[in-house]
Amino acid sequence: MKRIHLHPLAVRIWHWLNALCFIVLILTGAQIRYHVLGWLTFKSAVEAHNVVAFVLMGNLLFWGVWHVISGKIRLYIPKSFGKPLIQSAIKQALYYGYGMMKGDKNPHHMTPENKFNTLQQLTYAQIMLVLLPAQCLTGVLLWDPLRLSGVISLVGGLKIVAIAHVALFIFFTAFMFGHIYLATLGHTATAHIKAMFTGYEDEEEDEDHGAHAAAAPAGDGKGELVSPLQGAAEPATASQPRL
Repeated sequence: MKRIHLHPLAVRIWHWLNALCFIVLILTGAQIRYHVLGWLTFKSAVEAHNVVAFVLMGNLLFWGVWHVISGKIRLYIPKSFGKPLIQSAIKQALYYGYGMMKGDKNPHHMTPENKFNTLQQLTYAQIMLVLLPAQCLTGVLLWDPLRLSGVISLVGGLKIVAIAHVALFIFFTAFMFGHIYLATLGHTATAHIKAMFTGYEDEEEDEDHGAHAAAAPAGDGKGELVSPLQGAAEPATASQPRL
């Protein structure tokens, strides 16, 4: 195994705050819409929903500013488009849907500069740049429909806004379950989850690299121990998917 640093502190803080906001918003949203939580009053659900929603919007703004300033926004942009993009997406989908079940290697090699596979890039870009901002916008319109009635009329009326907000709520709820499931598919069930706390992912090395490392001398001739991982030229291979 080789440890690689994939998740900067800023990303880890954003991720866990975002996760907490999602959980609270899903629970309070379910109570507001469907009245499923007997221990939470409607008024309390609305108040908590509104407060946490603004925290989520601030966190989204932080994500955008940090990724643009740091240049990490490029991680969400595919390196190729057209036919190569489609081929890469199909290859990754086949791995998720079938290849991983029979022990195939992940076609995507994670590195700090190539963190996401094609499907992750397409999915996360749509979520962070389109769907989550849309959810925030519809939420703000529902928060103060009288003052924002002009904008609501432009987008088709309050009913359209409410339907869009609930549809996105259902999508993000489903996404949370899928995200948690895929997070358990590391070399251990908690490997990817731990990585979002520590910042480090454990990656298996290529077989050729492993053989080379096994043949490497234990010292450098000067009495100092040399790690067999030093000077590795080949990237680590991700053996399991992550989202």
